Parts: sequence; C-alpha cells; structure tokens
Amino acid sequence: MYKIKVLWLIVSLVSLANVFISSCTGTNNKTNPEARIEQEMILIPAAEYTMGVDGDAAFSPAHKVKLDSFYIDKYEVTNAMYSEFMQATEARTPEFWGMEEFHSGLEFPDHPVVGIGWGEAGKYAKWAGKRLPTEAEWEYAAKGGLIGMKYAYGDSADTLLANFSYKGRQLGTTPVGSYPPNGFGLHDMTGNVREFVSDYYSEEYYANSPFENPQGPEKGRFRVIRDGGWHSGAYCTRVFERILIPSDYWRDLAVGFRCARDVHPDTVAAE
Repeated sequence: MYKIKVLWLIVSLVSLANVFISSCTGTNNKTNPEARIEQEMILIPAAEYTMGVDGDAAFSPAHKVKLDSFYIDKYEVTNAMYSEFMQATEARTPEFWGMEEFHSGLEFPDHPVVGIGWGEAGKYAKWAGKRLPTEAEWEYAAKGGLIGMKYAYGDSADTLLANFSYKGRQLGTTPVGSYPPNGFGLHDMTGNVREFVSDYYSEEYYANSPFENPQGPEKGRFRVIRDGGWHSGAYCTRVFERILIPSDYWRDLAVGFRCARDVHPDTVAAE
C-alpha cells in the first residue's frame, strides 16, 4: 500500500513539472470565457455486466455485477459549474483556481474543475441534488455498451478520441465534450481527468463484491478514483483502471468528477 502511495505522489510531481513545461511552449488550451456548456444527465439502463478483468492487479478478479438504472452526467463538472456552487455555498476555492497553466478558473469555463478533494466533490453533488457514482456504475457507464474492450471507444488507444499523454504530448485539460462520446453519449470517460467515485478502496473488495448494486467497502482510509487523466499514458486510461487516494485532503491537478442520480419510479415512466 505504501509503495502505491509513493508511486502516485511521484507521478503527480512529474506531471506538475510537465504542465509548467507545456505552459512555456504554448500548448495550453484557453477557451472563450463567454462559453458555458450546459450539464445534461444520461439515463443508463439497468444491466448485468462483467466488472474488472482477471489478473493480479487491483482491478481483478473479473466478476459479475447487476445494476439498477441510474442517471450520470454527460460531462465532467466544469469550472463554470463549480463556480456557481462556490457562489451559492461559499465553498473553498479549488487548489489551482486562477492558474492558467492548470486551465483552472472562469477564464476556462468549460474545462473540468480540478484541485478539489473527494469531500468537496460530494458536497457539490449534494448541492446539485445528485451524488457521486459508485465505482460499479462508473465502469459500466464508461464502457458505453461495449464488451471486453479496454477503452470507452474500443480496444486501441487513440489520441483523436481521448485526451491522454502520448509520446510526451500533454495538452493539459481540454474543454469537456471536445472528443466524441461513447456508446451511451457520455464524454471523456477515457482521459481528460481522473474521476472521483463514492467507494472506499480495498484491494480485496472485488473478490467479495456483492452481485447487486455494490457500494464498495463500508469503511477505509482511502477512496477510489477511476480512469486516467490528461497526464496519464494510454495504459492508465483503460476503463477498468482504479487507484486509491487519501479520502480527506488529496487535491490533484488531474482529478475531477461527474455526478450521478438515482432513478425514481415516477421519473421512469416519464422516460
């Protein structure tokens, strides 16, 4: 466990250096401050699927999971969306807010918010009348209906279809929706930023996971983040990738989130 934490810290520090290099070489991606993408939610139908893959890593063993239908945000939560939350609740400012090299702040309204902790993501979700997705919900949504594929769009990494690091190329965050959606109509389920989910982390949980609507361990020192971000290589952006983070204080330059919501009986009929 200690080695995993040290490795993640090293990766983050290296990424920090690369961001400053990228900002000096003109690779940042400033957007129109007047732009404001509107958040939508996509209904994900109830399903049974195989979560994880077999092997000796934290995302094994492969196991069957059955999920009720749920809604999930079409896009990662943006700087503009999070700013509305801050204004309404006097929440603390994200760690890198106002820093151009991190595409953070209202000069980059449609870039995903970064520099927040797991608890702050949860508070935003509650304020918005939503919640964080479970790990099982997130992975099924990321697959977009594909079976046995590594990425949200297929089985081979493609920089035309997702924002991740390739041969030293790093764009920083890009505006949400810049790349094609997956089969469920969701954007950036591969790349752009890693995403918080609601679950505590345990390496043993997959071997003992409940079949129906798993919620993760009841307690723990760490939470789970899914996917890989703009600074991650293709290997780390596979849809089954998972990594631990400290649950209370960790704030990172490439971690954001999207929200989910339960489907209630009265809204099912409306669909």
